[in-house]
Amino acid sequence: MSAREAAEELGVSLRTLYAYVSRGMIRSEAAGGRRRRYRAEDVRRLKERKERRRRPEDAVEGALSWGTPVMESGITLITDEGFYYRGRDVVELSRRCGIEEVAALVWVGDESAAGEIFGFGAPPSVSSIRETVGGLELPPLEALQAALPLAAAGDPVAYDLRPDSAARTGGRILRLMAAVASGGEGTGGVAGTLCRGWGLQGEGTRRVLDAALVLCADHELPVSTFAARCAASSGASPYAAVSAGLAAFGGSRHGGALYLVESFLGEIEARGDVRGVIGAWFRRGEGVPGFGHPLYPDGDPRGAELLHRVSGECPGSPAVRLARTVVREVREMVGENPTVDFALVTLARALGLPPGAAVALFAVGRAVGWIGHAIEQYASGSLIRPRARYVGEPPA
Repeated sequence: MSAREAAEELGVSLRTLYAYVSRGMIRSEAAGGRRRRYRAEDVRRLKERKERRRRPEDAVEGALSWGTPVMESGITLITDEGFYYRGRDVVELSRRCGIEEVAALVWVGDESAAGEIFGFGAPPSVSSIRETVGGLELPPLEALQAALPLAAAGDPVAYDLRPDSAARTGGRILRLMAAVASGGEGTGGVAGTLCRGWGLQGEGTRRVLDAALVLCADHELPVSTFAARCAASSGASPYAAVSAGLAAFGGSRHGGALYLVESFLGEIEARGDVRGVIGAWFRRGEGVPGFGHPLYPDGDPRGAELLHRVSGECPGSPAVRLARTVVREVREMVGENPTVDFALVTLARALGLPPGAAVALFAVGRAVGWIGHAIEQYASGSLIRPRARYVGEPPA
């Protein structure tokens, strides 16, 4: 927008507009000579904020759907420039840290606490729980849901909700989840357990899995994290908070969306017609699964980084070649970029992981965030209890 257009949109003077720019609230760029242009996106966002302050009841109605922040958190920040855990760039963390160090950062604010939180060796009940749940022959996500209550029943200190104790409980939960998801032993690191359980070898492969876990660890307040936080606000244990997160995560509009990505890529592989399949999904009103994210109009940095890592580790993989073709065609057809969902499924296909492994990998990583938000909620001491506006029949 021009300066005059932006000022009129906001209902302010040019001087006030320039003040907004100087405070970093509106970005501008040179437009030739002494003229400048102002980001329409920033102008509209600022206008919406002003209107919410004038009509707070309208803000409340939209707050729970990609709207106004509803609670404070010191874990994840998402901006136009990137996203961060505790102020650290997540993409950089995924290149230099394992999931244990990132979990320690998220849970207690200190990467170096990972050794104390996780220790070595599996918790005593991991092997028996893994064998019990494995005998049920459940898909990975359902196996995780079955395992957590069994582990909670045998963990006498799970209700010690002090930060350090809750973090150590989180470490036991994460190792259990890795063992159950993959069939591994639960000893050593989380990514190592997944590699052994899935029969993978090589340090490069382990690092790629670690990177995937780190990139998935938290993402502010999606429905699963909000569910975990609500459970924690009642004083429920970290096991219950993670169970609540898993219940919401499995829905088709969250973690379950990875199954749609698997179907989409499988259909392309079977038909050999990328554009035809993309068109068919649009005709069905489903869009292209695994592409486009409301928080990242210029592309999901998690998806870009993970696809780059997979391509480096498995350069000759048919799954990687297919992913490149699909990404190119979708960009040309609809201008959208791949999300972390698409990247996780590509990783699973490139490594030859079993069905459902991509969803399980996502869940194990995201458990770090669920536990981190639970610890944050315990510290707040507050109960999440919103009110409802009644719109039913009036009393007789």
